[in-house]
Amino acid sequence: MDQQTKQPLEPRMEAGKTLVIAGVQGRYSKATVGDIPQLWEVFDSSVKDIKKRVGGVTYGVCHNPSHGEFDYMAGVEVPTRGDVPSNFECIEIPPLNYAVFPHYGPVQALEQTYERIMFEWLPHSGYKVMGADFERYSADFDGHKGIGTVEIWLPIGERG
Repeated sequence: MDQQTKQPLEPRMEAGKTLVIAGVQGRYSKATVGDIPQLWEVFDSSVKDIKKRVGGVTYGVCHNPSHGEFDYMAGVEVPTRGDVPSNFECIEIPPLNYAVFPHYGPVQALEQTYERIMFEWLPHSGYKVMGADFERYSADFDGHKGIGTVEIWLPIGERG
């Protein structure tokens, strides 16, 4: 077993705030999820064009799921939609309640963490997913080495 699968899934609960994320995005499926690192390369080469960043963290936002596909945005927080340069996409995430899971080990194993959350933790939690989930990468995260602090923020609400 690798480091990630041995770690207990014990999220902390957080009340989120409205986030405006600007970045680059693509549409992916389970078969093409391996192409997401290329999206991050495009983002890394163009992020300097986003002048009004909030903080030093970056986000990987999974949203708009449909028929086994989803949109994925690599981005940073900006103050408002008006601060997004025209060559970038933008998504506004409403203030939701989150279960926040730390990811241990290399970023390449992130998919395993997601699967554990969705298939081990979520079915027994009493919660349902309420919107876009995202990965939050610390300011010291090194994308080339795949190391640094990564958290998965899952928006949750009580099951009806």
